[in-house]
Amino acid sequence: MKTLSTLVMAAVLTTGCTSAATHRADVQDDSADRVTVGTVQKEIYMGMSGAEVASVLGSPNIVSTDGDRNEVWIYDKFATDAAYSKSNTGLLGLVVGTSGDVGAGGLGLKTYSSGAESRSQRTLTVVVKFDSEQRVRDFAYHTSRF
Repeated sequence: MKTLSTLVMAAVLTTGCTSAATHRADVQDDSADRVTVGTVQKEIYMGMSGAEVASVLGSPNIVSTDGDRNEVWIYDKFATDAAYSKSNTGLLGLVVGTSGDVGAGGLGLKTYSSGAESRSQRTLTVVVKFDSEQRVRDFAYHTSRF
């Protein structure tokens, strides 16, 4: 009986159990080149040239002009994060036959599945306004996550 207990314990300990958080970390894109609120707050300032803004934030999605014919750059970023995790767990157990024969029982492996899915969306809009000398005169940003 002690050998059977050891087998059952070994089966439980060696089966795969991975959490949804671990699977999400494996598939999530944490690219360093993403435009973030922190980048805007830390790197963008009044008086910057357009070339400096482009080196920090990249090319804008939209280039427009305001009422005074000065350039306005708009960065509009959307992202959807999705992660799915599935884990299978095996459990070694004693299978007992119904006929009562000694040979009708045995050891069997039962597999159980579990999973989780997570989806979220985030947006970041950055508006950079330039003066007549192509220097940043104002900037604003808005972010949301849902």
